[in-house]
Amino acid sequence: MNVQLDTNSHTEINQQSLANFRSDVMNGLRNSPKKLSSKYFYDKAGDRIFQEIMAMPEYYLTKCELDIFKNKTKELSDLLIPDESFDLIELGAGDAMKSSYLLEYLVEKGTDFTYMPIDISGNILSVLNDKLKNKLPELEVICLEGEYFEMLDKASSLSSKRKVVLFLGGNIGNMNWEEAESFCAALQNNLSKRDMVLIGFDLMKNPHTILNAYNDITGITASFNLNLLTRINRDLGANFNIQNFQHYQTYDPVSGACRSYLVSLISQEVMIGNDKIYFAENELIDMEVSQKFSDKMIKELVEKSGFKVVGEIKDSKGWFVDSVLEVK
Repeated sequence: MNVQLDTNSHTEINQQSLANFRSDVMNGLRNSPKKLSSKYFYDKAGDRIFQEIMAMPEYYLTKCELDIFKNKTKELSDLLIPDESFDLIELGAGDAMKSSYLLEYLVEKGTDFTYMPIDISGNILSVLNDKLKNKLPELEVICLEGEYFEMLDKASSLSSKRKVVLFLGGNIGNMNWEEAESFCAALQNNLSKRDMVLIGFDLMKNPHTILNAYNDITGITASFNLNLLTRINRDLGANFNIQNFQHYQTYDPVSGACRSYLVSLISQEVMIGNDKIYFAENELIDMEVSQKFSDKMIKELVEKSGFKVVGEIKDSKGWFVDSVLEVK
């Protein structure tokens, strides 16, 4: 049975989301250096472009974690899944391409669980719900549109079952170190003793391999970043000239920080509604960090957050690890 959760009217959700979007954009562009949140990449066009990114030969992340979920599904299940009824919650579920292998495995085993995908993109949740309805009609699905912890709280109010949380794709790397620490601590605080969490970490490796994944010569990643300006134009009544900005990518193999920027090619003023934002020539907008981790960094992050490591599974190349954690 598939269920689409709708606790508020879609109009109310959209109005609040739009207000949050505007507030975050204005606050970010008034900062120094200017910054935009990568969580807003995923409108309908952004979802489509990211699908193209995942299909690029240079973009190894999806392939690595897909290798784990496709070829080590039983091992994942043995480490992660409790011997009782539970809720499987996926943060930033997207199209659930990787987790679908685990879902299918659990359904075939007759496992008693409810799948609760959480995503900020209502569009991608609608696509996912239709996909699962066709592929796994017996699976109970409750889609939750919104911010991670808000929807995690909603999931807890809907069910008192044990929680198993998936946070895939190396998304933990889209936070700076302090944000990652705060996120893991907040995640632990939102769960109960013996709840399980799987977090995907992209590991440090050859710096050329990493940089190529985010700086493809075809310009798909550049389009993904620039699309956020297009979204701001459409949703917030702005007048960004996309041609006046250029994508720039860096990777520091010492710290493991892979960073995306947009560079203002000229001195310019941009209107966002009635508000004016000035850009100097060559001024940067910080768009996204994609942190890469060492084993030591992962251990430090986990220990500070009140989890204990139950196990870990790496892909066949040893480039990516899914760490399985339990709330102490």
